[in-house]
Formats: sequence, structure tokens, C-alpha cells
Amino acid sequence: MPIEFSLTKKQLEMREGIRGLAKNVIRPQALSWDRAGGIPEEFLRNMARLATSMGSNAMRSGVGDETEEEKKEAETKRGPSGSNLFGVLASEELAWGDGSLLLGLPGPGLGGPPVRSSGTAEQKKRFFGVFQDLDDSPLKWGAYGLTEPNAGSDVSGIRTSCRKDGRHWVLNGRKCYITNGARASWTVIFATIDPALGRAGHRAFVVEKGTPGFSVGRIEEKMGLRASETAELVLEDCRVSEDNLLGGEEKYVSKEGFMTAMKTFDNTRPLVAAMACGIGRGAYEYACDFARHNYMLARPVPRYAAIIERLAKVGRSLEASRSLVWRAAWMADNGLSNAKEASMSKAMAGQAAIKACIEAIEICGAEGSIARDHQLLEKWFRDIKVYDIFEGTGAIQRIVISKRLISDLKSF
Repeated sequence: MPIEFSLTKKQLEMREGIRGLAKNVIRPQALSWDRAGGIPEEFLRNMARLATSMGSNAMRSGVGDETEEEKKEAETKRGPSGSNLFGVLASEELAWGDGSLLLGLPGPGLGGPPVRSSGTAEQKKRFFGVFQDLDDSPLKWGAYGLTEPNAGSDVSGIRTSCRKDGRHWVLNGRKCYITNGARASWTVIFATIDPALGRAGHRAFVVEKGTPGFSVGRIEEKMGLRASETAELVLEDCRVSEDNLLGGEEKYVSKEGFMTAMKTFDNTRPLVAAMACGIGRGAYEYACDFARHNYMLARPVPRYAAIIERLAKVGRSLEASRSLVWRAAWMADNGLSNAKEASMSKAMAGQAAIKACIEAIEICGAEGSIARDHQLLEKWFRDIKVYDIFEGTGAIQRIVISKRLISDLKSF
């Protein structure tokens, strides 16, 4: 199947519209949101309305948030589903405006894909139903609870326990670094029936806010993405109805809980990579403008030639990262397995964007590290590091990539 990287007229118009919004509305407020540690709820409500009016949940609930039935229907009407490509296009532009915004938009968030892919029809109706009314009811969020203090990169090492007790499951443990965890109406929580079973022991539950034994620990004070809420969640003899076991008992005959987690990453890693591209592009453009206005680059001065080469290298890396992101999204839209490509995009984009921010600060000279002179540049430098960490660290992505490559070689 040939890869198509050209965008349709509708996609181009959508991207230009979001780019204008990011430039004229989002970026001018990014610093004030960063200092306040949050984004006004009325602004978030308006953004959610905009996403709804555009006819897609990609801006609200992440990449790949379509059911298989919806994808097949879309293919019948207009060819392969384009929700993943739409998601990465929107994510890059919104992150160019402010990286915290997309993470804070109301909706199911990272909790959406596992419910979509593994939930029963009743669960999908019940848990997605809380996000229907944007006009009169309070804003609502979903969340995704996998990471633990001693189990982040090694997903198979989670220790949050679950045991069956009649028609309920009893959960005990702690989850950390959960985006929108404190305000989420429900959170997809991963637990294990027995750590010795490894991945085969995993179970996924939808735990609703207000469930006895389910509480919020601390709200994290972060270096970057300060306008995005990140929380610790505590489960102490938390009793969850068996109806909230994602997919029901039959889903867990053969490592289905672990696979649910992994499918989520395959969908969301290109989204995170696209956001990194957006922040990296912002720093790259900033450095290019600074160089044009402060250096006579046309003169044959070795220092200027070095600056041009450094900028060119950053530009190449960002373009290559974007190509990997689009490929991973295109594969998902066409129903192709994209685990390797999703990890490739995440691994490369995070590093490329970090390099872009570092080079921008160095090219701007001593002033580049002074917040009052280059406030956005300083913010981007704080924001970007986490894009090589969350949704699987760069080191983990390289392990995933190497395993997939070796597996491909064995098939020859």
C-alpha cells in the first residue's frame, strides 16, 4: 500500500485555522497560564466547543479515538479513517502555541483509547456519556493511571493490587504523574492480581471519582508544562464494581490487560511526538529570527557559517521527525500495526525538539537563558524535557524499536 503524505484541502484548511488560533490566541496567553499554573476553564470550554464544531474528537481525546465500527463506516464513505493524521496535525499546531493546552482539554483524554478499544458497549456508553454536555454542566475530564513510583518504564512491574471480593474488586496502591488525575471524573487504573504473573496478571478498571478508598495525593509542582495538572492517586481498599472491569473477565484470558496498555501507547505516542515537533519548531523559528536580526549571516565569517549549519541540522531533524509522526498516524488510519513506527516517532521527535531548544538558547547567546529577555524560549526549554520521558522514555522506545527490528530480521 503506497504511503500518502500530501494533505487534502480540508486538512490544509484545518491546519491553517488551528495555526492562526495558536498564533493569535493561545501563544499570547501561554506565559500567564504557566505562571498561574492553570488555564481558565471558560477558555477550555470554548476550545472543547471548537473541537466539537470541527466534527472530531482528536483535539479532545487524543489520537486513534475511534471505534473499529466508526473506522469501517468512514472507510466506506471516504476511504481510510483520517482521525490519527488529523490528531497529529492539530497537536503540533496547538503545542506550538502552548504544550500544556492539549493536555488540559476536557474530555476522556488518555483514558479514551483504552475504553474505546477494550470496553464493552455498555461501558463506552456510560463512561463517554459524561462528556456530552459542554454548555450547562461543569467541565469533565478522564485520566489514565498506569505509572507508579517504582513502575514507570517497566509497565510489567506495576504493584497496585486487585483481588475479587464478591461482585467487587478491591484495589490497593499508588499511581503517580497522572495528567488531570485530581479533576478526572474517571480514571483507567491498571492493577495486578499477582505480580509474579507479570503481564498476564494485569487488569484494567475504570475507577470513578468519589469511589470510597480512591483519593488524590499531592498535586505535582513541575519544572515545565506547569499549566497542566499532574497528580498522585491513592487507592486504599478501594472497592470497584465488577461492571467497571474494562472489557469484562473474558478480556483477560491471555494478557489482555497488558495489551490494553500497549495499544494505548501505540495510539498516543505519535500524538506526543507531534507535540514535541510543535515546541521544537517554535524554538527553531525563534532562533532563525534571532540570527537574521542579530548576525550578518551572508558574510563569510566562520562563526556565522557554524550558526547556519547548526540551524540547518535542527531543521533537518525536525522534518525527519514529522515524517515519522505522519507515517505512524497514516498506518493507524489504514488499520496497520504501527508499534515500531509509533516508538520511532516518539524517540526521534523528543530528542530533536530538545536539541532545537538547546541550540536556540545557545545561538541567542547569554541572553538566551535570561527569562525576562527570551521568556518563551525559557519556557519551551522547561517544557520540552518531559517529551522524552512520558508515554515511555526515549530509552524504552529504543528497546521497543530494536526488538521489532530483530523480529523483522528473523522473518527473512
